[in-house]
Amino acid sequence: LRQIDPDADVVLICRCAPEDRDALVPGLEEFGFPVHWRPAERTTRFSFHYEGERRIMEIDALAEPWTAADIRGWVGDTIGDAPWVLVGALTRGDFPLETLSALTARGHRLALDAQGLVRHAHVGPLVSDGTVDRAVLGHITALKLNDEEAEQLCGGTDEASLRTLGIPEIVLTLGSEGALIISGTVTAHVDAVPIDGPVDPTGAGDSFLLSYAVARQRGLEPDAAGGVASRFVSTIIAR
Repeated sequence: LRQIDPDADVVLICRCAPEDRDALVPGLEEFGFPVHWRPAERTTRFSFHYEGERRIMEIDALAEPWTAADIRGWVGDTIGDAPWVLVGALTRGDFPLETLSALTARGHRLALDAQGLVRHAHVGPLVSDGTVDRAVLGHITALKLNDEEAEQLCGGTDEASLRTLGIPEIVLTLGSEGALIISGTVTAHVDAVPIDGPVDPTGAGDSFLLSYAVARQRGLEPDAAGGVASRFVSTIIAR
């Protein structure tokens, strides 16, 4: 993030079980941004391995959802009038429709990874499909998704299919083939930055979405923001 905008005004909000706090919060605080933590009954836990560029995942435990009351209370007090909110959903159960509605009612633009739409909120082997409440889509300004999530949500990775989602800004990440950015009448392909040596793709999607949102807040057009995000991700996944 400092590579993109050293002066970015960022607040991190998180929850976990009290016994897990020391494993989470100090590491976040090292980044130098304010971290606001609240206890939760449980911490979401998952395990995974890779088969090529595909991640095979199992959900081991689920935390309770974020609520509209959280947004109207301590969360809203913390994020203030932030123009962009990166909604870090791991499953579709994390941020229900009424919670997203409470965020957009405050004037925030929401950036979301499609994993938070297609993943079922059940412990066990990960189950994903496109049976999402379409009303949720109306609260999203920027959606980041991969080819599998695109197939589930709109039946394809082509521009026409992606536009049926009705989301203002769509970022389709294609791994080593780069990304496709769709915004308004603009459709642009962003090349991936070649990396010599081994890579670890864990966190690549989150990094792309974060850097895209920051670049958009700086005033860059969507296609230019996609280029910034692609370059940023290359520094994250190189090992």
